[in-house]
Amino acid sequence: MRKHATEQTAIFFSVAKWVVLSSIIGVAIGATVTLFLNILAYSESSRSLLPFDFYYLLPLALILSVWLTKTFAPSAEGHGTEKVISAVHKQDGQIDVSVIPVKTLTTVLTIFAGGSVGKEGPGAQIGAGVASVISKLLKFNKQDRKKLVICGISAGFATVFGTPIAGAIFGVEVLIIGVIMYDVLLPSFIAGFAAFTTAQFLGIEYTYYDLHFFQDVSLDLVLILKVVLAGLFFGFVSDLTITAISHTHSYIKKIKVSSYIKAFVGGLVIVGLTLVFGEQYIGLGLGTISDALNPNPMLSENIHWYTFILKTIFTSLSLGAGGSGGVITPIFYIGATSGNFLGSVISPEHIPLFAALGFVSVVAATTNTPIASTIMAVELFGIDIAHYAALAAVISFLISGHRSIFSSQILAMRKSEMLSVKIGEEVEHINISLEEHEMDKIEKLRRKLHKKNKKK
Repeated sequence: MRKHATEQTAIFFSVAKWVVLSSIIGVAIGATVTLFLNILAYSESSRSLLPFDFYYLLPLALILSVWLTKTFAPSAEGHGTEKVISAVHKQDGQIDVSVIPVKTLTTVLTIFAGGSVGKEGPGAQIGAGVASVISKLLKFNKQDRKKLVICGISAGFATVFGTPIAGAIFGVEVLIIGVIMYDVLLPSFIAGFAAFTTAQFLGIEYTYYDLHFFQDVSLDLVLILKVVLAGLFFGFVSDLTITAISHTHSYIKKIKVSSYIKAFVGGLVIVGLTLVFGEQYIGLGLGTISDALNPNPMLSENIHWYTFILKTIFTSLSLGAGGSGGVITPIFYIGATSGNFLGSVISPEHIPLFAALGFVSVVAATTNTPIASTIMAVELFGIDIAHYAALAAVISFLISGHRSIFSSQILAMRKSEMLSVKIGEEVEHINISLEEHEMDKIEKLRRKLHKKNKKK
């Protein structure tokens, strides 16, 4: 009886501790990320004050972004979430306070000038930075600091997208592929809700997509098979996205010229592509995402079969050339437009459904977060999409293979029993091969075919 009482008392004080801490962290992050979102919104609205098209400033904006990052906060480079994952795994959650203002400024500059990046990665990195600073001021130990930084990821994501549950799950699912960190689940939920509520209180408005127009569709076998096919397609789209962004970054990095020259030339290339293909591929692209999800076919006239491919190219160049910003908003764009295209081919009566499935499935596969993505589908699109979203997201997650848009993710599972992969490695260092018994099967089959060909 005494042991039971001791256990319950300890758990009570632990829960109380994290309820208080995560609430404070959530409010602080909600307010900080709200300031970032307001600055970003103001900068976008001020584009009309320019006497020329805003994207002509992109080469200069990329140069300035590279200079600010190199000079004041090298760890603010890239798309945000990747750096936070790396900080949790390799630095016990320590993040330099300079990341917060530098990431804010460089992201605003990049998006203002038309860089094809997002706002969620910076939101997560700013949130994690705030959590790290607070934990340092309060002199927390390594374990508690890591927990708070993970809460910062969740709170930042929830504040940017208005999805507190998905944000909380994302923060604990994105770090290790195949593992959900249950010990951080409660503080992540509370931090996410606190940040989301704070942002709403401070005037942030979120976009949710009403897809109830297909809720009367029965759960029939034909539609299920189409969703399975969609999951396979989105898995391949995700693989293409990861490969394009990572290879473009690696290729540009290997070019032996000044990073400022790379930024300027990369910006010029994006300006040239914009003049050829139009402005819908630069910036956040939220209008195109909304059109892809809209049941009115007139609004999706500018969404072509190759739209998601062009967006992948624009995003790869923007990040590779030194732009600062997130990668998940462009992935939403790629997913929604690829789903819109697929829906128009295999199920014209359900185009918005397949656009919504692409929206969450490509995120599930590129970030290895199928559970958070499924919950996001429910928060953004309604409960009616849940069963379809779960099916497509998990299939897409498996088909994309052992790779990720976040190279610092640690692998804790195999996506196929036929493959041999080393558990515990970072994604960027994984070597994949067939299991020996599978190699034997293939070799036997090859010999049989060889013998048959000889007899003929």
